[in-house]
Amino acid sequence: MKAARGYFGARKNVYTVAKNAVEKGLTYAYRDRRNKKRAFRRLWITRINAGARQQGLSYSRLMHLLSSNDIKLNRKALADLAMNHPDTFKAIVDSVK
Repeated sequence: MKAARGYFGARKNVYTVAKNAVEKGLTYAYRDRRNKKRAFRRLWITRINAGARQQGLSYSRLMHLLSSNDIKLNRKALADLAMNHPDTFKAIVDSVK
């Protein structure tokens, strides 16, 4: 019942309903911890692709060039550079072209 605090209606004070609501909530929490990772990866890829297209490359071509030149930047860092530091991102792209 402690876990059902803050729920509305019968979900907060009827044991069976509260138990079901809490179980469902925990199931969603477990699932969405994994979905969050997928969503952020998709966001980073979109941002890197947008930055790469401004430099005349596609995302897949840029990632191939980075790996073949042994530049070990993860997608999170590349997306941050593409969004917040476009000059640095351009320098990275120019170095692998």
